[in-house]
Amino acid sequence: MSNQTGMVQRGLMPITVQNITLTLNERMLIDDLSCIIKSDGMSVIMGPNGAGKSLFMRCLHGLAKPDMGQILYADTPLDPLIRQQQSLVFQTPTILRRTVLANLLFVARQRGIDDPKISMDYLAQLQLDHLAQHPARLLSGGEKQRLALARALIINPAILFLDEATSNLDPASIETIETNLQSVSKQGMKIILVTHDIGQAKRLADDVLFLHHGKLAEHSPAKSFFQKPKSGAAKAYLAGKLVL
Repeated sequence: MSNQTGMVQRGLMPITVQNITLTLNERMLIDDLSCIIKSDGMSVIMGPNGAGKSLFMRCLHGLAKPDMGQILYADTPLDPLIRQQQSLVFQTPTILRRTVLANLLFVARQRGIDDPKISMDYLAQLQLDHLAQHPARLLSGGEKQRLALARALIINPAILFLDEATSNLDPASIETIETNLQSVSKQGMKIILVTHDIGQAKRLADDVLFLHHGKLAEHSPAKSFFQKPKSGAAKAYLAGKLVL
């Protein structure tokens, strides 16, 4: 995959989140959250159910708009041009009613990538090239998610977001996805992912943002977070206890 991702990524970092708040139906879901995401590699967002992880990621990507506060990419407010340099992979992918290759070509051509060989290369990296002419709707859950990742990567994003993208997938698909994430991360692509899988976070994270009740309870380098978490909520979570 192209090293150009690294050059773009450095132009968007750091991500500065300044006192964002988001309320829905009179319920505070994101509560005065501030942080600076400046590390290379992979930032993992963790926390118990209902902590606001996915909503926070949607705010970072511009799919949700905070009531207050702002999000800056290299001191520039989030705008459509910045969003064009991002990709997001959801937990449940949307698959077009066409072949696997045609799904990828649809996205590629929107970005001026007309050579089918490039799309085939991405399918090969996600171990889907043998299914190129297969109806995408008939893929397994893991295969669909690998196709979703291929579509996200082919536009060469500066920042890749993943929201529980490997939840409930087969081990082979998880390994393929993680291997690809590690590869593009080493090439300079910034990755931010939400996961509830502590083992996955330990394998992938360079830093961890731990949310609890819509607040940022802790933001630490991965090694120190897993060895000696600072917040009581994080300690309980990592110990497998219920976090209320």
